[in-house]
Amino acid sequence: MDTNRGKTYYVTTPIYYVNDAPHIGHAYTTVAGDVLTRWHRMRGESVWYLTGTDEHGQKVMNTAAANGVSPQVWVDQLVEQAWLPVLDTIDVVNDDFIRTTQERHMVRVQNYLAGLKDAGHIYKDSYEGPYCLGCEAFMGEDELVPGIGEFEGHLCCPTHSKPVEMIKEENWFFRLADFAERLIAHYEANPDAVAPRSAYNEVLSFLKMGLKDVSVSRSTFDWGIPVPWDPEHVFYVWFDALLNYATAVGLGDTDGAGAEKFASTWPADVHLVGKDILRFHAVIWPAMLMAGGLALPKQVFAHGWLLVGGEKMSKSKLTGIAPSQIIDVFGSDAFRYYFLRAIQFGADGSFSWEDMAARYNNELANGLGNLASRATAMVDRYFGGALPQVSEYAEADLQIAHLWQRTASAADSAMDTLDFSAAITGIKEFVDALNGYLTEQEPWKVAKAETDAAMARVGAVLTTVCEGLRGVAVMLHPVMPKSTVALWQQIGGQTALGAIELQRIDQAGVWGVLPAGTTTNKGESLFPRLVEDEA
Repeated sequence: MDTNRGKTYYVTTPIYYVNDAPHIGHAYTTVAGDVLTRWHRMRGESVWYLTGTDEHGQKVMNTAAANGVSPQVWVDQLVEQAWLPVLDTIDVVNDDFIRTTQERHMVRVQNYLAGLKDAGHIYKDSYEGPYCLGCEAFMGEDELVPGIGEFEGHLCCPTHSKPVEMIKEENWFFRLADFAERLIAHYEANPDAVAPRSAYNEVLSFLKMGLKDVSVSRSTFDWGIPVPWDPEHVFYVWFDALLNYATAVGLGDTDGAGAEKFASTWPADVHLVGKDILRFHAVIWPAMLMAGGLALPKQVFAHGWLLVGGEKMSKSKLTGIAPSQIIDVFGSDAFRYYFLRAIQFGADGSFSWEDMAARYNNELANGLGNLASRATAMVDRYFGGALPQVSEYAEADLQIAHLWQRTASAADSAMDTLDFSAAITGIKEFVDALNGYLTEQEPWKVAKAETDAAMARVGAVLTTVCEGLRGVAVMLHPVMPKSTVALWQQIGGQTALGAIELQRIDQAGVWGVLPAGTTTNKGESLFPRLVEDEA
């Protein structure tokens, strides 16, 4: 692991389409990126985390018209009232928020695509075929599925289950087919460039079937970035949107802050995307970069869908749940913990209130929260709230130390493959072991002897538990930033070691960091149990 890298660790989410308010599917991706970048910051790395909104296209234009406002007014309202506030709701710390209606983006898009045209990668032709307005995507007939119910007899988009439109228009095209062999060679030489493995196999299989050139402009509506060499056209929303990852960090700037930022940041280390937009990001996007002579992203990671009632989270299907609906009950830390612990990142996962309530009570309230409460209460009771000097540890204590060292190393390694669930589950299992250790050692019974030897043994047990909680707090801080700050204060970490966000996560496995004399502070319950009507 290189923590002295010269390049900034750069992570992006997709830019989210602003025809409606965000749901927990959007929050899931954004939290994953936030946890990943917090983790790398706590490794001592320079980090840049980008998220934002995709604001052009026919769907936004139609939605704005249906609401009786201009597209710009519509997107301004949604961004200010819904998309920016949700970042605070889910405790995301992003470094930049890009909007595709910003001048910095639009000018850089125009310049870059004009350069591709000048180099011969873009030409004019006509298109006739199916188009899914929900996806804002041109589709091949082999990608469509037969409609059911009211749409029986129609060909439908497999994602939205609604009939596609048949459109015919003159557009500018990108010579995507020219890049098929280069993309295959790139992915065969860099098998981690698309993850998980199922996504890699899908992309490689798709490439080997051959590619067709794709539209880079639209001419039947005007809500988009104008094509500078043909003002009757606007750029196709996907070509506009994909470039955000590069325009946000100074694409095309030859001097000044933009050029410096691009040099230190590009290429992206991880593009987080939903699996439904994988081909845009793993086929069209790298081809666009190849055409401009730019380095390709190190990895595109396609996570699975959040399912409700067996269907993908979707406002249009009335399965969209606002993050606040969950966070108002469980809190933001539990929201972040649950979705990355319960669902394997890269696979589909189902959300249920019952499962979340059960995990909250069992793993957080009864597990981590109760352990912290018991330990600090006993330090207060037996040692006046200060950890004693320990002269000798028993074999059971050393086993906990060794278990934590293995746990911390495994969790840190899991994060390198974006296996959030494995990292969090390993830490959770250590908390279980620490709870079991405390129960087995029974310091409250040992203390009844009131001898020096007995109290020395109690001190060793409680110091072991608090030291375990120190490591847990550090490694769970990227996942649960609020409750781990509270835990850190309860075990005395703030006073003894400094702010938790300044602790090195790659050193969290070192044992014996809390010094003797550390003052603990029994505080409020980290995770108050839910009453039945809440759960």
